[in-house]
Order: sequence, then structure tokens, then C-alpha cells
Amino acid sequence: MRLVFTSYNSSPEFTCPRAWLKRIAFYTGILDKLSETHSVTAVEHISYTGEFWQNGVRYLFWPLKKKVTRFPFHKHRMMKKLAPDVVFINGFIFPWQIIQLRLQLGKTTKIIVLHRAEKPFKGYKAVLQKMADRFVSGYFFSSLEQCSSWISGGIIPDQTKFHEILQSSSIFSSGNKPPSLDLPRKISYNFLWVGRLDENKDPVTVMKAFIGFLEFAPRAQLKMIYQGGDLFQDVELLKNSSEKARNAIRLVGSVQHIDLKNYLGEADFLLSGSHYEGSGISVIEAMSCGCIPILTNIPSFRKMTNGGQLGFLYEVGDNAGLLNIL
Repeated sequence: MRLVFTSYNSSPEFTCPRAWLKRIAFYTGILDKLSETHSVTAVEHISYTGEFWQNGVRYLFWPLKKKVTRFPFHKHRMMKKLAPDVVFINGFIFPWQIIQLRLQLGKTTKIIVLHRAEKPFKGYKAVLQKMADRFVSGYFFSSLEQCSSWISGGIIPDQTKFHEILQSSSIFSSGNKPPSLDLPRKISYNFLWVGRLDENKDPVTVMKAFIGFLEFAPRAQLKMIYQGGDLFQDVELLKNSSEKARNAIRLVGSVQHIDLKNYLGEADFLLSGSHYEGSGISVIEAMSCGCIPILTNIPSFRKMTNGGQLGFLYEVGDNAGLLNIL
């Protein structure tokens, strides 16, 4: 079959195809595998124009004039020329564009939406999503539990359209485990947290529980990898709340994705305080490196850990519950 993957988002800060594909390597591996038995094309929007091949996948690049193009006529005409059997759209946040795509492609091409953590719209945008649903053949969700709000909101009434499948992978493995990164041998527990410093990722709950855990395991260490968010002051206050916390918690900051494997490789446990996730890429990558996940009890994490059998689950915002698990 001829498969086409695309999105209506633009990332103009990227100018090099290789750099962009490294950035989304958690996603391109799936395309690589599909290309073994299908013709796979991905249409990407960065500040570059041209064709690029990688691992059997054809990537078509061209920049968008705006961050969001409401009437992507040129793109849709080009996609029609590709004569796809199936088009995969990243996210359901552009229903107006999906309606236009269907009108351009005709009835025979299947359109599948890949859920990317978005939630149902409200107001007139919700009406557009309901209209677009008539033109969508199916939806891929990490967990069928995530579909409930789309059903109850009347956005996607046909439950047979939902399919449960993880849409991200990992380029890391337990074989990536490196020598210790200057870790003293006396440390008995090595924890890692990865995410934005915001309320959804909830680093505060994780840190409070970990600081309490230091009373039982004073040699434990927590490294925090983050980029962006508005809770840095809260996080810094917790780190400096005691001498034990200052010595045990390291605020690493941002790292290149390829370097994340070193931190995952040395970690024993991955901690997450997320209130909501579409899939949880860092969790997938951590588990592929052999980390034991300690996660919030949300639909995507329940699915990934088989109900907690492949790790531990605690309730969102419950630092006492997390401390008990630790």
C-alpha cells in the first residue's frame, strides 16, 4: 500500500532534514518498519525545501508561510498526486484542514488520525471536529480509556473507529547502558525525571515524595531533565529545602535527545507525575533501557504498564502515595 504521514504543524526553527528527523526519531522508527512492506512518504514542514530519503522512507520537505495554514490547497493537491491508500494525520486539532483533505482525495483513500494528547475542543471548534469525524476512517489512541471524553462529548460517536495502538517507539535499548556517569558506587538508588516544569508534568509532587524518601534511603539520587515550564522557582525551592535534598537532587536542565540514553541507561527508576499524557515518550524510552517506571495512574500509563504489572502506579498529585511506593 501507499502510506502518507503528515501534520499541519510547522517547525520553522529547523533548517536541516537530518536534524529534524533526529528530533522525531521516536516516531520515524515506525515509518522505517512500515517501509519494509509498503511505500511510505512523510510530508514535513520545516525551513527547507526538497526531497530526502532515510531508511526506505521518502520525506518531502517544504516550509509553510505561516505557523498554521488554514487553506493548504497546494499541499493537498500534491498529496493527491501521491495517490495514497491511507493518509495518517498527526493530531485532531486541524479539523477544517482534514475536511478539505477529504474533499481533495475523494472517498477511496482512508484517513486515520493519530491521537497526540489533544483533548476535544469546545464551542465552534468542537462543531468542526464533529463535521470532520464524518470524513475520518479511524483513530489511533494509546489507550481506549482515552476515548471516553471524545464519545461523551459527541465528537466521535462511532466507537468502532477507535483502535488501541502506541504511535511512538524508542531508538534506545538496554544495550545502550553506559558506564556510570561519575556516580559514586555507594549510591543505592538512582532516579530520573524527564519533562517540562509545569503543572501537568507535576515535578513538585515527585520532588516532595523523593525528599521524604531520603529519610529512608539517604544515598538515593534524583536527576531532573527539563526544558521550559513555569515551575522552576518551586523546583529550586524544594531542592534547597534541606541539605539532604541539595545533595541528592540534580537539576540537569535540557539535554540533546541522543544524550538522553546515557541518563536512562544509568537510572534504576523513572519517575513521572503527569496528570495527562497521550502516550508518554520518555516512559517508552526509559522502559526500553531497562528502567523501572513509577508513574501516575492515568489511562496511557495503565496501558503501557499492563495495569501496573510492569512498574508501579500511584494517584495523580498524591505525594504520600508515591512515597509509599518508594
